[in-house]
Amino acid sequence: MSKEFVTNDFSEITFGRKSVREYDETFKISHEEMLEMIQEATTAPSSVNMQPWRFVVVESEEQKAKLKPLIRFNTRQNATSSAMVLIFGDMLCYEFGEEIYDQAVAEGKMPPEVRDQQLEAIIPYYKSFTKEQMNDVVKIDSSLAAMQFMLIARAHGYETNPIGGFEEDLLAEAFGLDKERYVPVMILSVGKATEAGYTSVRLPAEKITDFK
Repeated sequence: MSKEFVTNDFSEITFGRKSVREYDETFKISHEEMLEMIQEATTAPSSVNMQPWRFVVVESEEQKAKLKPLIRFNTRQNATSSAMVLIFGDMLCYEFGEEIYDQAVAEGKMPPEVRDQQLEAIIPYYKSFTKEQMNDVVKIDSSLAAMQFMLIARAHGYETNPIGGFEEDLLAEAFGLDKERYVPVMILSVGKATEAGYTSVRLPAEKITDFK
């Protein structure tokens, strides 16, 4: 985890965030820093800590050319960003359940008997989900990690743009993933901004909130 951020002001990181579509195409984020940002993003919560998010970082010209026809109206981000981060949800994420809970025990964060009880309940429960139910779970959880990555990137001095317009049925296979197992959730462009980004408006809280 980063001990120091370029920006460490909560208000600036959160409320200063904008969707940036133009980046310094000469700037590349190192693999070390990219992995650091992903690690920090995955402190996001997930249902029973199954961590269904999976990341593919598209950074080379060759791989960006492969991505270009799949992202519809977002080619400017693809052309100029340091990388396009493809976020998938793993429909078989529970296969990592034992590894995750074993790690919690090894780090003293969970007693062995709690691990055993939890896994005995969770794994069969996840296996009982319909495809639609599992799809919902992994997309919700992975979206939390995506939002966290956007804020983490700002702390590191970068900007992002979340992209939902892409060819969902083609994305996984294009990058060597099993499309039945890995469902596309979102694409994030990330890099050094060369534009200020777009300001936008939000509906007032009173209009979208009911108190009962």
